[in-house]
Amino acid sequence: MSDMTEDRPLGNVRTLRQVGLKLCLMLSVGLFCLGPILWQAVTSVKLDQDLVRLPPILPEQMTLSHYGRVLFESPIAQSLANSLIVAVSATTVSIVVGTLCAFALARLPIAGKPVILGLVLSTSMFPPIAVISPLYLLMRELGLRDTLLAVGLTHAVYSLPLAVWLLTSFFRQLPAELYYAARVDGCTPLRALFTIFFPLARPGLAVAALLVFIYSWNEFMFALTLTASDATRTAPVAVALFPGLYEIPWGDIAAASLVVTLPVGALAILFQRHIVAGLTAGSVKG
Repeated sequence: MSDMTEDRPLGNVRTLRQVGLKLCLMLSVGLFCLGPILWQAVTSVKLDQDLVRLPPILPEQMTLSHYGRVLFESPIAQSLANSLIVAVSATTVSIVVGTLCAFALARLPIAGKPVILGLVLSTSMFPPIAVISPLYLLMRELGLRDTLLAVGLTHAVYSLPLAVWLLTSFFRQLPAELYYAARVDGCTPLRALFTIFFPLARPGLAVAALLVFIYSWNEFMFALTLTASDATRTAPVAVALFPGLYEIPWGDIAAASLVVTLPVGALAILFQRHIVAGLTAGSVKG
């Protein structure tokens, strides 16, 4: 009995140590991930004179003047609308084209499907800096320089491999017998896609659309290179080029970055489980 009573306190101490260690690790990771956002939030409510004090301090007095200048005296509202137009357009094109490609690769009898899928995925391996120069020259020759259409098409093309990869995995998880039964009943492949597979793959379509939307909303290099005016700049570019006459307006930039991050951050938090499901789709069987 004495040995058992001595073992229980030791076991409880080990359990408490493990729990404490896990909590410390979770807090450290959370602080590492949320640290920049918290710093921007603190900076956005500091007075102008507190922004240049060293070492940095927590604000004794808070102000919302930076948010007022960002929302009412800067072109950030137009840039947010541009980002929304570009992201929605790119997502629509990527999902429509990606759905047709993914269904063909998953269910139609096409020779060399693994090679085709590998080629599709290989196009996303090139960094944007490797293709930005010829892309700029192409858009200039087509007369699309400094237009939202140029940015939307570029985002759609560059995010299409991601949509094809995710949707192919989802279509492969659906029973192949459904497709064969539809074909026996006289359905064409396209009709089978829209009447049978499309409703079943709706969660996968939502995940792919969300990831493409987040990519297009956050993309910077293509949008910076292909636009040249406030009328066409997207939100990330507008924040990077935030106007400052004699000094860098750090408070306004911090407020603008939070305003731009809030919509996509809310989407990511709201659909985080679906995002994880989409990224792991097909990892066990496919």
